[in-house]
Amino acid sequence: MIAAFSITPLGVGEDVAEYVADAVRVVRESGLPNHTDAMFTSVEGEWDEVMDVVKRAVAAVEARAPRVSLVLKADVRPGVTDALNSKVESLERHLAG
Repeated sequence: MIAAFSITPLGVGEDVAEYVADAVRVVRESGLPNHTDAMFTSVEGEWDEVMDVVKRAVAAVEARAPRVSLVLKADVRPGVTDALNSKVESLERHLAG
C-alpha cells in the first residue's frame, strides 16, 4: 500500500516546519520507501508497517503540539510493490507520448 498523509500541528503558531520535520524524520528513519513534497509525505509498505509509521509520526508531533491534524489517503493494492515510483513513471511515459 501507499499512504499519503499530512500532519499539521495546531496551536503552535504559523511556522510549523520544525514540527513537521519531526514527523518526516520518523518516516525517513523507518526504512520504508517514501517521498515528501510541499503538501504530503507518501510512504509505501505493508498495511501494518505503514500505519505504524503514520501513528509514530503523529506521536512525534503530538509530543510538542497541543493538537494535531492528520489527513490520510491510501492506495491499498495487495501484491503490488514499488508503486511509489512505477505510478509516476507510467504517468511520465504518457506525458512524453
